[in-house]
Amino acid sequence: MARHFDTIERIDLVGPPTALQEMPRLTAALETIGLQCPRLLVKREDLTQTAGGGNKVRKLEYLLADAKAKGADTIITAGALQSNHVRQTAGAAARLGLDCIGLLFETVPNKTVAYTTSGNVFLDSVFGAEIRTFPATANGRQVLDDVLEEMKAKGKTPYIVPVGGSNETGCLGYIRTLNEIFEQARQDNPVNHIIVANGSAGTHAGLAAGAALYTPSTLVHGISVLNPDADKVRETTASLAQATARVAEPEREISIGPDDILLHEGFLGDGYGMPTPEMAAALRLVARTEGLLLDPVYSGKAMAGLIGLIQAEVFMPDETVVFIATGGSPGLFAYVDSFNDELAERPADST
Repeated sequence: MARHFDTIERIDLVGPPTALQEMPRLTAALETIGLQCPRLLVKREDLTQTAGGGNKVRKLEYLLADAKAKGADTIITAGALQSNHVRQTAGAAARLGLDCIGLLFETVPNKTVAYTTSGNVFLDSVFGAEIRTFPATANGRQVLDDVLEEMKAKGKTPYIVPVGGSNETGCLGYIRTLNEIFEQARQDNPVNHIIVANGSAGTHAGLAAGAALYTPSTLVHGISVLNPDADKVRETTASLAQATARVAEPEREISIGPDDILLHEGFLGDGYGMPTPEMAAALRLVARTEGLLLDPVYSGKAMAGLIGLIQAEVFMPDETVVFIATGGSPGLFAYVDSFNDELAERPADST
C-alpha cells in the first residue's frame, strides 16, 4: 500500500542504512554480574555519513530539503556550546553549499579549556560555520529573531533549523529510521523495545510517531537527559509525535497523548550535560566490550538508562531491545577532565 510518508521530499545526507548490530559482549558482561538480559541490538546512528555522523543528520535530510525548496542560502540554528546538532548542521550546510550561523549558549556550567575550545565547538569552525556565543541567561528566542532580521537586512534568505532539528519536519527522519530498523530485522525476532535519549524530544517523538503509525506493538522508551520536569517532557514529546504523524500520514487518524510516552527520568543526574557515575561506567563498559564510543551527554546516559531498566527487569529474556546510538563521540574530547581517572589507569611509558 502506498504511503504518503514515502513521497515527502528529503535530501540524502545519511547514505546507506546504518548498521543494526548485535551486542554479544555487552550482553555477556551484564550477565556475568547477574543480570538477565534480553537480546540487545544497537542501531548505529553514529555512522550517518555527514559531519562525523549522528542522529541529527536524519532530521536535516528533511529540514534542509525544505530550506532548499524555499530558496534559503543561510541556515541559522542554536544549541549548547558542545552541541552535536550545531556541528552536524554546520557540516550538512557545507555539503550543500549553504552558509551556516551557529548560536551557542553556555548552558552547561563547565568552564574548562577542553569544554570551551575542543570537541564539537572546534569542529563547528572546521566546517566553516559562523559561531556566536551567548551566556545561559540570554533570551534564545530574541537572539534567533535578531539574527534572522540581520540576515534579511543583508539580503540573505535565512532558514531557521530549530534546536535539535526537533519539529514535525525534522522528526520525519526518525519515522524513516524506525522503518529502516524493521526492514533490517524483518527476518528475525520482532523488535519489542527501542531505547533512545530524550533531549529536545525530536528523536523520541519521531520514533513514537513511526511506531504509532506502522508498528504499534513496539514500545519506544525515552531516557530523559535534558529537562527534569518529566510531565513537561511527556507533553512536549507527545505533541511533537502527534504533529509528525499527521505530516507523515495526513489521512490517518492517530492519537498520541502524554500517557502514551514512555519516559525514564532517573538518569539525568545534576542536569543537562553534567556527567554522572552511571553514565561514565556505561560509556566505559560499552567501549571495552563492543568497541563502540558513546557520548557523555546523550547516548552515555541513555545506555545507563538501558542498563538500569535491565536491572529493574523491565524486559523479558526472550524480547529484543534496540538501543539507538545517537552519535556525539566528538563531545568526549570536551569532557576529558571528567575522565581523568582513565588517564591515571594508563600504564607508564616504559621507554
